[in-house]
Amino acid sequence: MLKTVTGAALLVSFFAACSVSEPVPEPPSSHAELVDFFFAWRAFNAPDMVGGIPDYSQAAMARQHAALAGWQAALNTADTTGWNTGAQIDWYLVWAEMNGLDFDHRVLAPWERDPAFYVWYYRYPTDVPEREGPTIHGAIELPRFAWPLSKKDAADIAGRLHVLSDLYAAARINLTGDARALWVTSERSIRDQSAELAHLAAAVQLLHPNLASAALEAQTASDAFADWIAAQLPLKQGPSGVGKEAYTWKLRYVHLMPYSWEDEVLLLERELGRAHASLRLEEHRNRALPALTRIASAQEYDMKLNEAVTEYMTFLDESEIVPIKDYMDQALRARMGTFAPAEGLRGFFSEITYRDPIVMRTHHYHWFDLARNREEPHASPIRQTPLLYNAFDSRAEGMATGMEEMMMHAGLLDDRPRARELVWILLAQRSARGLAGLYQHGLEMTFDEATAFASRWTPRGLLPADGATIQGEEQFYLQQPGYGTSYVVGKIEIEHLIAEYARQREGSFVLAEFMDTFNGSGVIPTTLIHWELTGDRSRLLRAVAPQQ
Repeated sequence: MLKTVTGAALLVSFFAACSVSEPVPEPPSSHAELVDFFFAWRAFNAPDMVGGIPDYSQAAMARQHAALAGWQAALNTADTTGWNTGAQIDWYLVWAEMNGLDFDHRVLAPWERDPAFYVWYYRYPTDVPEREGPTIHGAIELPRFAWPLSKKDAADIAGRLHVLSDLYAAARINLTGDARALWVTSERSIRDQSAELAHLAAAVQLLHPNLASAALEAQTASDAFADWIAAQLPLKQGPSGVGKEAYTWKLRYVHLMPYSWEDEVLLLERELGRAHASLRLEEHRNRALPALTRIASAQEYDMKLNEAVTEYMTFLDESEIVPIKDYMDQALRARMGTFAPAEGLRGFFSEITYRDPIVMRTHHYHWFDLARNREEPHASPIRQTPLLYNAFDSRAEGMATGMEEMMMHAGLLDDRPRARELVWILLAQRSARGLAGLYQHGLEMTFDEATAFASRWTPRGLLPADGATIQGEEQFYLQQPGYGTSYVVGKIEIEHLIAEYARQREGSFVLAEFMDTFNGSGVIPTTLIHWELTGDRSRLLRAVAPQQ
């Protein structure tokens, strides 16, 4: 097993940490012991709960960071000789998570720099294994509760809402950072939470009045916290990006991607240019065809979305793209959404869907992933558990983005030439917003400059700089370095994997076989899947080699 830090240095830290923290488990000597080690690590990773709220105080975080070195030492000194590839891959997953916590303490410190870290209530589900961005431990994820709510669940949620005032009292002490853009965007995040809490109160008033009361109490606390954030803004003047060196470190040692900040700029510039040039060629080819018209009614919306799912599932089956499972059709239909009136911009992705809904069905590979994780969990308990720090992003977002173009090339849009234009618009938008995020972290653009850049390079004016889509995306990319480029760079990594997998089977490559094997690896970094499927771990080694 490759070691990236000297064992001697780690052991010194190990004994120092153990003197002030709970004992760290012995280095695992088998995969079974690694699994036990992993769950002990997860318990350590979670902050202490005090009075129902997580303790992110300066003292608590200092203790956790000091003790982390002992966990890293124990993992790095494990003898993995004789472990099979799958077990070694699981070792890297634990290693990446530990690096993620280290990065949070050394650089990101969301509990100190980012008021939006303290969002406590989420109404909508996420389409990846764990919610995007740094999120506070213990946050209420409403989609994880069955609806209509049982009395027990309603009481659970109410109890967790009652602590919001105490949580925000602690947050006012913890938040000593100076990252201006994060403070500006956080006020909006907390006010959005207030609106969602008001919605919850109205929705449960008749059946669960105690929960409604708790939601209104929490809304008051949320409003007061947003007001406090606004009052602090004049004092906040510092940068929110982490810098190129820190960005590269996280990219390599947490997301396990074999690139630097500079590499990703080059890759995304190339994809942005390719997307725009390809779009113009498609437009030229289609110049005599009528433009796509937007869905105009709820009836048309329901009809076309259902037709799109049916057509897409039929294509996947008849074209032998991926083995079809019973849960796949249901997973797509559950996420069709509902019609929204045309007044005001619906948001970038809705604008794509309202022109031809089949295109975004390909990106909804996300919902296949989540259904598969639920219905056919990986044999390894480590891979069954969503990775912390969004280390899965190259696989989750890369595959969802990659499916858009791959399915176009596979023939899905042969009879929909105008829809092909939408695929290139999607790629241009993701490349532009990824570059904007890079420029923010590279301290080359402000937040407003980044949103303007992404808007300017998204075709047809579909991404206004002041719109909710790009405002939310660029805030999130500031919060979680490495995520904003994962859509495009993850796609590129999957293309590398397909190339090597097929090269090894020259003349006998079967797409459905690849897809089934690929899916079976779990939602983990693409470099690890590359190793598992091809036996070639060179891309991983490029990522984790010590930086010069």
